[in-house]
Amino acid sequence: MPQYKAPVRDISFVLREMFNFAEIRALPGYAEIGDDLIDAVLQEGARFCENELFPINHSGDEEGCTWNNKEVKTPKGFKEAYAKFAEGGWVSLACDPEYGGQGLPESIEYMMEEMVCAANVSFSLYPGLTRGAYTSLHSHASEELKQKYLPKMVEGIWTGTMNLTEPHCGTDLGLLRTKAVPQKDGSYKISGSKIFISSGEHDLAENIIHLVLARTPDAPAGVKGISLFVVPKFLVKGDGSLGERNGVYCSAIEHKMGIKASSTCSMEYENADGWLVGELNEGLSHMFTMMNNERLGVGVQGLGVADLAYQNALAYARERLQGRSLSGLKQPDKPADSLMVHPDVRRMLLIMKAYNEGCRMLSGWVAHEFDIAHKIEDKEERQRADDFVQIMTPVVKAFFTDCAFEVTNHAVQVHGGFGYIREYGVEQYVRDCRIAQIYEGTNGIQALDLVGRKMSAYMGRYMRTFFHPVQEFIDDYQDDEELEEFIAPLAKAFGRLQRAAVTIAQKGMAHPEEAGAAATDFLSLFGHTALAYLWTKAVILSQKKVDGKDALFYQSKIETARFYMQKVLPRTSGLFSNIMAGSKSLMDLEDEAFGPFDFAGFNMAMERAS
Repeated sequence: MPQYKAPVRDISFVLREMFNFAEIRALPGYAEIGDDLIDAVLQEGARFCENELFPINHSGDEEGCTWNNKEVKTPKGFKEAYAKFAEGGWVSLACDPEYGGQGLPESIEYMMEEMVCAANVSFSLYPGLTRGAYTSLHSHASEELKQKYLPKMVEGIWTGTMNLTEPHCGTDLGLLRTKAVPQKDGSYKISGSKIFISSGEHDLAENIIHLVLARTPDAPAGVKGISLFVVPKFLVKGDGSLGERNGVYCSAIEHKMGIKASSTCSMEYENADGWLVGELNEGLSHMFTMMNNERLGVGVQGLGVADLAYQNALAYARERLQGRSLSGLKQPDKPADSLMVHPDVRRMLLIMKAYNEGCRMLSGWVAHEFDIAHKIEDKEERQRADDFVQIMTPVVKAFFTDCAFEVTNHAVQVHGGFGYIREYGVEQYVRDCRIAQIYEGTNGIQALDLVGRKMSAYMGRYMRTFFHPVQEFIDDYQDDEELEEFIAPLAKAFGRLQRAAVTIAQKGMAHPEEAGAAATDFLSLFGHTALAYLWTKAVILSQKKVDGKDALFYQSKIETARFYMQKVLPRTSGLFSNIMAGSKSLMDLEDEAFGPFDFAGFNMAMERAS
């Protein structure tokens, strides 16, 4: 049966060994965050995820959400679990103390978020969207709106959403039609339809605070005419209590491949009262504050589900007796050896382990820099850290979720036939993680963002925040004989990444389709190289501790890094070849030549020819 154990030991390794948490503690507002507090948060968070969220993961998938007369009911146990989640302060971990938050670093928040997503990814979307809405309001709303909405969102009494997509437009928000008509009192009347709205309606909270993109009557065409509005489900009175129902309701919920316990709603706005957030016609940039956070969150979501899949595949492989080892029986007292003796099973498990632990390190790196970007007083260091987060956001979102889909599929394969049936749970993980490659901007869009915007931004300034430290690292250790088996493949992959970046930059200026054709492979090349760098750093740390306490843990790091370099990183050679092949073979085929072809028409042509 499915099981989950939060990876607290590995999380601690990332937070405190891979990345010096003392740097975070030195930032304004974080001086009191000692190791005891970190341990308490992680351990209690792990307990909550294991004991409260994971037990309703499978049942939530089986039951799903139900819609009736504009109202949505979540599966059994979700309402009670959410009440405990909010009461425990888990919604408010990294929120501003001015509005009731605990003010903890994002570094800790992201690690907690991984555990929540692993334990129950459907559940994670309810507080996750609230956190995103909080971020946009906190960054752009007037103080009046902040005081009105943020305290109860931080407390978890109210939840939040983001409303972008409409039936006729997804990524292309320039086609957006939802209207916002200004009123004499400064408010707006919002009318329109939105689809695919996560947590748009549910029974977990007293109120739902929608952030809605809309156009005013005289707004410019395209994305330049989009504004952002806050539209509550229930209007809020002057004293903070709830008033009458606003003109917004859920007209349907989607019946989905996965995340079935998360309500994905079609929303109707009928002269609903809304209030402008930030500046008029600046809605897209304001919403991107939320979306960039959500994209990092979706990457962590993929990592969480992947870790859950790995844990269950590993447990099954250890227990399942099947066949004998090719080198002779290993468990003579049993009728067969466990799956762990078979090279191909070990290959799959090690790919899962290498990707999961590598992505966790990259997540920790980005979160570390995120804290610096938002808290450090030195302007140059703040800019450098923010540049790094900017370049890594599409990589985290797309690479993590691509890895997650591969990892969850390996989990099914390790289980064999049992992986394909619902009782064992792992088929749910494939379904649950698949959406992460699509929403918050498809992974193809993330790749285009990387090569079309981020790579060339400010004459390559974003890219230098990754390229420079990796190059310096390679230079520092290239003559270290003990590290040669790690540094040499890292240097090769990094060289491919550099050459690919130059090629895309040169060709893409004259022929944009060249960049578009290379984008997905380039993002994957970037992600694989980043993990190679981090795995090598992990080896250096582990070599110093492999003879002491937790020797097996550190030895595991070294062996997994070795596997990654020898068996996974060579994928970068193929990715590089794909990039260098250009766009011709992709773009030359005529649309009609894709088929299908009419066999009857072929027979008639043959008859005429004869």
